[in-house]
Amino acid sequence: MNTRLGASSEMLMTILRTAPDLREGKALGEVLELLAQRRTMDLSDLPSDEQAALIASRAQELLPSVGHLGQLLTSARTAGRQLIVKFGIDPTAADVHVGHAVPMIIASRFQRMGHRVVFIVGDITAKIGDPSGRTADRPALTDEDIQHNMKSYREQVTPFFDFDHADFRFNSEWLAPFTLPRFIGVLEKLPLSASLQREDFRNRLAAGSGLTMAELVYSVVMALDSVEIEADIEMGGLDQLLNMQMCRRVMENAGQTPEIIIATGLIEGTDGTGTKMSKSKGNYVGLAFEPKDVFGKLMSAADRLLPAYLRALTELLDPEIELLQQMMTSREIHPMGVKTLLASDVTSTIHGLEAAAESRTGFKAQFSQKRFSDTPNLPIVDRSEHGGSTVGELFVKVIQLVPSLNQVRRVASGGGLRLVVEVPGNDQQTVSLTEANANTTIADLVDANSALVDQPQAQTFIKCGRLLIQLR
Repeated sequence: MNTRLGASSEMLMTILRTAPDLREGKALGEVLELLAQRRTMDLSDLPSDEQAALIASRAQELLPSVGHLGQLLTSARTAGRQLIVKFGIDPTAADVHVGHAVPMIIASRFQRMGHRVVFIVGDITAKIGDPSGRTADRPALTDEDIQHNMKSYREQVTPFFDFDHADFRFNSEWLAPFTLPRFIGVLEKLPLSASLQREDFRNRLAAGSGLTMAELVYSVVMALDSVEIEADIEMGGLDQLLNMQMCRRVMENAGQTPEIIIATGLIEGTDGTGTKMSKSKGNYVGLAFEPKDVFGKLMSAADRLLPAYLRALTELLDPEIELLQQMMTSREIHPMGVKTLLASDVTSTIHGLEAAAESRTGFKAQFSQKRFSDTPNLPIVDRSEHGGSTVGELFVKVIQLVPSLNQVRRVASGGGLRLVVEVPGNDQQTVSLTEANANTTIADLVDANSALVDQPQAQTFIKCGRLLIQLR
């Protein structure tokens, strides 16, 4: 493998084979440094077939075929032409999470191969709302909602793209002035069956839950983005596959070469229940999370998700991931070390190597050494200021790291909600809190446990799962 990526892989495999542990130490640091280098590594020296294979290794669907992608990369290289790689996202929520990052990581590889990524924020398509997989129509977003949601999008996705060599655009640039006669001209070339063949649409109509005309033409409007930028390739999640196939059809009707589709699998949520990652379920890792929260959330993810997360969220290659799995199976390496590698690398991608190292130190202090008072950057809540707030409200409304009061109650029912008091020189003293305690005010909780809380030099914490608040 006489390429930059090949040399990097040989070096990384050597480190892994001789690593005594990945939970800390020199080997972990060396692997993280190599992966950080890969995120900016020039991949233009890879032969076209290897470039296509690298992209395909992380795709769930690639249409028409990997061979077509290889031919396109070869022809672009021969002609000295940059391919246009489209990635779009509708601002239907304020947070972008690591599930959205899966296709972005692949798009960044195209950028490092020398091609042009166009990141499109769908401020017009968000008004319709993507109907894919929905069982009912989506409540309409106002202009204010959309402006609020997309305010920090560029900042959140910047870790994955070099915007000095990529475009960040809003589809209102071309869709807002798009005239009705032109749109009718697009629609008249499309049979109605092109939309009604979708199973999710048929199911909604059969169930009588309704389907608006706006939803029916969503994929056509989305396709106009591809026509506008003359996309060669489009990236998206597997749930976008039918929409992207419409893009190919509309491009062909417009006299353009249909784009190649690269659809990535939907990433499962950190809770390991089998549902996809989403903010509404609280099983997500947001790109806007603080470093310690990115790290902690991934460290608390279900162990069985490790292989899928390593493939989807890191620059590790398949042989390297297979080696890690073999070493875990043979007990040559501790599974917690591999999870530490994953959490460190994703934190490093978003916030940098130094922030990842600080997060590891804080996590170790909090969950390995069990001295919460040694944990840096804990959220601190003033008892006098928030004494009237309930325990649940502290996590949901004050620090806003738990999506709902119901989730706090579920953690309590599983024994994960606790009052913890530390006194220098003594062991921790812990009080398990019930579901009912989730509705207890801080003032009442402190009064009920005053003998513990009011000890000299005592430091008081409330723990909800892996989340921790210090009461001052």
